[in-house]
Amino acid sequence: MRDRGMMVSLLVLVGVNILNFYDRNVPGALAEPMRKEFNLTDAQLGLMGSAFIWLYAIVGVPLGHIADRWSRKKLLAGGMVVWSLLTATAGMATSFTMLIASRLGVALGEAVAAPTGTSWIGDLFPASQRARALSLFMLGVPIGGALSFFFSGPIAQAYGWRTAMVFAAVPALLLTPALLFIHEPKRGAAEAHPHHIQAAGSMWTVLRIPTLWWIIASGIFINFNMYAMGSFLPAFLSRIHGVSVAQSGISTGIVYLIGGVAGGYLAGMWGDKIIHRRKDGRMLSAAVFALLGAPAAYMAIVLPAGTLFLATALLTFSYGTMNSYYGLVYSSIQDIIPPAKRGTTMAIYFMLMYLCGASFGPYLTGHLSDTMARRAADAAGSAKITEVFRATGLQQAMVIIPVMSIALAIVLWAGSRTIIRDMARREEAVALAAAGAATSPTAS
Repeated sequence: MRDRGMMVSLLVLVGVNILNFYDRNVPGALAEPMRKEFNLTDAQLGLMGSAFIWLYAIVGVPLGHIADRWSRKKLLAGGMVVWSLLTATAGMATSFTMLIASRLGVALGEAVAAPTGTSWIGDLFPASQRARALSLFMLGVPIGGALSFFFSGPIAQAYGWRTAMVFAAVPALLLTPALLFIHEPKRGAAEAHPHHIQAAGSMWTVLRIPTLWWIIASGIFINFNMYAMGSFLPAFLSRIHGVSVAQSGISTGIVYLIGGVAGGYLAGMWGDKIIHRRKDGRMLSAAVFALLGAPAAYMAIVLPAGTLFLATALLTFSYGTMNSYYGLVYSSIQDIIPPAKRGTTMAIYFMLMYLCGASFGPYLTGHLSDTMARRAADAAGSAKITEVFRATGLQQAMVIIPVMSIALAIVLWAGSRTIIRDMARREEAVALAAAGAATSPTAS
């Protein structure tokens, strides 16, 4: 019965995370019709994603701190209501400023999802099963993104982009009651030893762990890529390969669904297997996968018009290698952080890697696209930046994605060199806490 309850809770949390990333990716799926209606530049499209990330990162730390002390169920349910309502509100926007304001509201709500969800799962499953559980939770990234692209593009094609925004809020009507129904475990409930629950020092003591800094650095590069792709991949496919907003959404959905689910699920299974062979196996595997994905991403981006099928296949493989990151690296965080600090640690991780990396993904890619488009127009002697030049600019700008994948592989490899020592330090701290408890007056 307990196993059944654990799986029900996990599936509900996965559903919440799917909606989280569905609503997060809607602007990317609708980028082209919004750009044309409001006459936006690619930098402005990117700014919409970056503004989301800036607020998301800043409010995530206090919300993660709350998640370590208050009801995660109530916090997550409240966040889901907020982000869904603000997603629907974007459908009533009459200006670019209103679009930005709605995305800031979505950021405020969604900032609770990762700290509460990963902390909750850490208390549901023992360490030997966490990579698979966290991989399943993080399948919300590709599945939510895929569903967003699958539905938003065709709905926008048929009924307009505003209807697609409102439609994105509907699943919260079912998920919020389901979340409030499941049982929230006690903190540290899945630990093999009760002293694993204890956490000494302030919330900032986790930043003394060397591996965590390498993981934060890796988060900068992976999320730069993820948000650059989420913001511009449908637009890239439309401009380079000449497909409609519906077809670009479906193609992007294929990339997310097949590549993301396969990469995330298989990496989770591999992570729980390799950890029994070598303690640095999860981090080292993540580095190898990141390196394998870089050449595939490059080839997919530089392919000429008319090669949509091959580009989609290569992007699917590359995205799969990127999505393998979550189960492998998030479970590594839990290997070095005590339960009472996990919500706070994830919030700090998200703040730093979002502010330093993810926030630049949409805006910098969009700015590069505008710059390259201007250069292409100048080279052709044109005073006007036509759609042809916009396509060239975006294609050249997106080459930054495989570059970031190589940087990701390097920092993950560096983290694999320190994680064994950090895992040993945590075990030593646990042993000292256990010895202290055994000799205290309350132990007898």
